[in-house]
Amino acid sequence: MRMPATILVFWFVAGIVVAPKAAIAEWYAAGTAGVNFADRINSIAGTGASAGVPGPLADFDLSNSMTYGGKLGYFPGHSWVGIEGEVFHTTPHIKSLGDDPGTPSVDPDPGIHLRLTTIGVNLIARYPGRTFQPYGGAGIGMAIARIGDTATVRSDTDVATAWNVLAGLRAFVTPKIAVFTEYKYTGATLHFDHAFGPQDGFRGNYRAQHLLVGLSYQF
Repeated sequence: MRMPATILVFWFVAGIVVAPKAAIAEWYAAGTAGVNFADRINSIAGTGASAGVPGPLADFDLSNSMTYGGKLGYFPGHSWVGIEGEVFHTTPHIKSLGDDPGTPSVDPDPGIHLRLTTIGVNLIARYPGRTFQPYGGAGIGMAIARIGDTATVRSDTDVATAWNVLAGLRAFVTPKIAVFTEYKYTGATLHFDHAFGPQDGFRGNYRAQHLLVGLSYQF
């Protein structure tokens, strides 16, 4: 199991938690839910014993799924720039694996369960309006991905570097409570090095679009 970006994410999140709370600092906690319109896992390549298998290998189509998670954010004063830690979970199951003639090295499989939990930190730029706050940002983190057992695939877990870009609009319904909608585009390169045996697996680029709604509380 690889653990890229873990230390960096830890220190960013720790910075949010232990930062001194100035009198005019803005803190908020939020919950989100929505839909993951997952793209395919593309640029598929074998690893281990399957490395260098002639291709091209077919992309793995993914199912759309629910997404849910939480955020903790901090803006110093009424500034335009802040930092946000988040965690979100989704299950964009692989619809089929190896049922394409372009994937000769993989036995057909009717579908594989895929769970993905992302922990990350975003740099957020916003307009600090009293009622409406449009915002955008980008961040990095770690994606904890796991595929399930099937007749031809072994369960395997990977921890990979993840990234995302986002844009949204937050609207305050009371001085402390706001609702928001957000678009998020995420990506990671996943390695399941033991999916086909102790020394045999695959890797590919995961991409997904998320449309989210949420509720936030400002401390």
